[in-house]
Amino acid sequence: MEVLDTTIANVALRYISGGLAVGPDEASWVVTSYLVANAISLTGSSFLAKRYGRKAFFMASVSLFTVSSIACGFAWSLESLLLFRVLQGLGGGGMAPLAQSILADAFPPAKRGQAFALYGIAVVVAPVVGPTLGGWLSDNVSWHWCFLINGPVGVIALGLMWWLLEDSKAAVAERKRLKSEGVRFDVVGFLLVATFLGALEVVLDEGLRDDWFDSRFIIAFTAIGAVAFVAMIPWCLRAKNPAVDFRLLATRQFASCFVVMLATGAILIATTQFIPQIVQEQYGYTATLAGLVLAPGGVVTVMAMITAGRVSSKVQPKWMIAAGGVAIAYGMYSLTYLYNDTTYWYFVVSRIFVGAGLPFVFLSVTAASYYGIRPDQTDQASALINMARNVGGSIGVCVAQNTLAHREQFHQSRLVEHADPSNPAYQEALRRATELFSTHGDPASAQSRAMGWIADQVQTQAAQFAYIDVFWTLALMAISVAPLAMILKSVPLGGARPAAH
Repeated sequence: MEVLDTTIANVALRYISGGLAVGPDEASWVVTSYLVANAISLTGSSFLAKRYGRKAFFMASVSLFTVSSIACGFAWSLESLLLFRVLQGLGGGGMAPLAQSILADAFPPAKRGQAFALYGIAVVVAPVVGPTLGGWLSDNVSWHWCFLINGPVGVIALGLMWWLLEDSKAAVAERKRLKSEGVRFDVVGFLLVATFLGALEVVLDEGLRDDWFDSRFIIAFTAIGAVAFVAMIPWCLRAKNPAVDFRLLATRQFASCFVVMLATGAILIATTQFIPQIVQEQYGYTATLAGLVLAPGGVVTVMAMITAGRVSSKVQPKWMIAAGGVAIAYGMYSLTYLYNDTTYWYFVVSRIFVGAGLPFVFLSVTAASYYGIRPDQTDQASALINMARNVGGSIGVCVAQNTLAHREQFHQSRLVEHADPSNPAYQEALRRATELFSTHGDPASAQSRAMGWIADQVQTQAAQFAYIDVFWTLALMAISVAPLAMILKSVPLGGARPAAH
């Protein structure tokens, strides 16, 4: 449910923007608001689960996620949808880490690997199913069901949790210890982190529409985010039980993994949104077919996950990350050769390269990030790595959206220069188009229709060139992962590694 909802709405954004009467850039907030809220929730989920019980907090998270999912399905405006998506993200952020902790306690060490493997399949398959399911529901039922579908699944899950789950003896003892010692949740640190991430999201999402720093609104939120950032670092460094342990980012190993995960999250979420977007806008695909463009790449991801797991015991993480980054970069680079007759399979093959490279990066970053981390820091390390993925995804969507808008304006202004009435090529194109429309319509309006057709062609080509620039940007992000990986230290191979979502 939780991972599915990071991708299920991507192919439905055109339906959402049409249904709520908003632009595509505003509809993209449906994706980014969820990611940021999810990242914020991750920072507090570990402590709250220990303090109030894993079962209780897990059920509270699933309940919030389920109720807000249903509310998303009944949203009456963009503002209400974004509010419910934020609540959905807050609930979802507590689900994945707790699921891992419960699995680790529920199974003996001999069967724990099998349990995590099955759990990993669900995590990997969900993004594959998400776009296809979201596209089918949007085309055949309604985009509202992309969210309503979580309702019955959530109710069944809550019943099973109430019936089957029990906190382990160690978890109960830890809860009693924290209560007896009076250890409190770092509310101030959590609010500072939430304020910084929330302000950053507002600036990235609204900056394009409000002309960036020419807007007092953007300046105000930039100032709020800056103040929160400056305040949260010393606070979290001095706090006894910080919401986020920023000392981890002071180490070369973990800081490099954090940056790599930022870039990887940006590429993963941005490609999952912009590939369906371009095939729907420029090539006339239905939402279902746009989802199916991503599906083969997802199947390859599942197979590559198995391969990466086996290879990881023999190859250093830094080399696997570099190889994965190169594969992803090639997939993005191939999309810079788009043209009007680009086929379905061309998009599929490009996505397959991305799908093949992602597991090598994700698994290796996870393994490398835990190297040199004390056992009592693993929860914080997991929260920070997952936060990097989600925040990176939000940043990636915003960067791609801004690149698309600015470059479309640029290309349109360049193309219009050639649509000059004094240009012989323009005159010839206008003459031929006018003859065509005269033959197939009213001769009196043929010239005006021809001029409108030329204007449409200019806009269409400008948009396609802008998408190519977006894929260039994502390709550069992906290739930058390779030199970053070289900073990582070599780690012992063949040992057991902590699982991370």
